[in-house]
Amino acid sequence: MPDKAKVEVAVQVSQRWILARLRNRRFFSLAELNAAIRPLLDDLNTRIMRDYGASRADLFATLDRPNLLPLPAAPYVFARWKRARVAPDYHIEADGCWYSVPFGLIRQKVDLRLTRTTVEIFHRGKRVASHARNPGRRSHVTVPDHMPSSHRRYAEWTPARILASAEKLGPSVAAFCQIVMEDRPHPEQGFRTCLGVLSLAKSFEPERLDAACRRGVTIKARSVSSIRSILKTGLDRAFLEPETEELPLQHPNIRGQNYYH
Repeated sequence: MPDKAKVEVAVQVSQRWILARLRNRRFFSLAELNAAIRPLLDDLNTRIMRDYGASRADLFATLDRPNLLPLPAAPYVFARWKRARVAPDYHIEADGCWYSVPFGLIRQKVDLRLTRTTVEIFHRGKRVASHARNPGRRSHVTVPDHMPSSHRRYAEWTPARILASAEKLGPSVAAFCQIVMEDRPHPEQGFRTCLGVLSLAKSFEPERLDAACRRGVTIKARSVSSIRSILKTGLDRAFLEPETEELPLQHPNIRGQNYYH
């Protein structure tokens, strides 16, 4: 640091010509102190320096001022950087929330620029996504254009809406959908399976679908194909009809209780 000595000398000069002259005075506000420093600072800056034959104010006007650049239009914003890998659901995690990136970057490493209000994602130096900071936690911020076309049709669905639709078909349908979403790292990854199960109501009665889902929960099935197979093979019927306890065969004794005696 070649300029370190010059800075230290400037501090020493300020102490001698300003602070030393105020050392016996008492001030009761910052404004009062600044008012006392201002004329002493002007006196220091206009004093002719023997080695230069000019004052500090003269050198500033001739050397520094012509080369000064205007201040930035926006104030400086503090930001943190981190590196992350895009998850299979084309989202990256930042401070407990998930933000989407173009799906073509799945499993790619990206750089995140995090400020108090924004999350920016860069891939190989190019910004590929920008999001407003989500104040909540464990939530998703997804841009529809980042989704593959097969996922966009599910964008208007939420876990609550799926469970409400499933509940109309039966409690076991709702239980199955809830388990499917809970088994995924993110509920959105289970939407396709849940909506596929709901669509089976077009081909099968709600009672059978509910029974099939009850069996699916029992055998830990987690796919639409499993529920469809249960329905096609009729395995749901065992869960459709309540089990009845088998009673011993009884016949009325028409001859009376003393017939064999």
